[in-house]
Amino acid sequence: MSRKPTKGYYVRGQFVAEGSELDLELKRELKGSVDMSKTDLKKHSDHLQALGESLLTLRRDLMAQLREQHEDITDKLIDALVEAKRITNFEGKRRQMQFIGKLMRKLDDGTIAAIEAALEEQRKPSAQATLALHQAELWRDRLIADDNALTTWLQSAPDTDVQQLRTLIRQARKDAQAVTERPGEAQRHGKAYRDIFQMVRTALSRDDETADGDTEPEDNHE
Repeated sequence: MSRKPTKGYYVRGQFVAEGSELDLELKRELKGSVDMSKTDLKKHSDHLQALGESLLTLRRDLMAQLREQHEDITDKLIDALVEAKRITNFEGKRRQMQFIGKLMRKLDDGTIAAIEAALEEQRKPSAQATLALHQAELWRDRLIADDNALTTWLQSAPDTDVQQLRTLIRQARKDAQAVTERPGEAQRHGKAYRDIFQMVRTALSRDDETADGDTEPEDNHE
């Protein structure tokens, strides 16, 4: 008596019998991929569209580096980003961003990871910005602690509002003295302390802009 043929199917050249453990495992994987298309795939699509929108703010040097290293960042995507910057109508902008999201879905995983890394690099303060903050902190502390520091400061920043800065220094010293006279109270800096920092930081920033006056601004206008 001949045996009844086993029902099944082939997957990558391998026969899979219906009801077997391998059959059940493949069906579970298939069900998982269907579930993903309804939830995770939608989230991934939204993430890519948001990533495309973030590309509108990416610095030119970082964008140039991405284009040099990843061929799938095509002129079509770049042109779409440029066009999105020009559109002011809300509905037109929304449709353009949907189109950019569609183009983003064509990028491979390595390119997506590189874009995310570039955006993260842009969010981090540059070494120059960190140095400027440190210099402003040093000048603030010197101005409050030493009368002679004001003369030195004015030599490097002659446009400073001297009267305002003197007033802020006096107030910052009063605030510090008040805390000293209350033992056990945590050190808290008043508004004058913060205003001196902001005043110094603004002046240092102006000096940097003057020194780099021939540098093209990063406004991303095309």
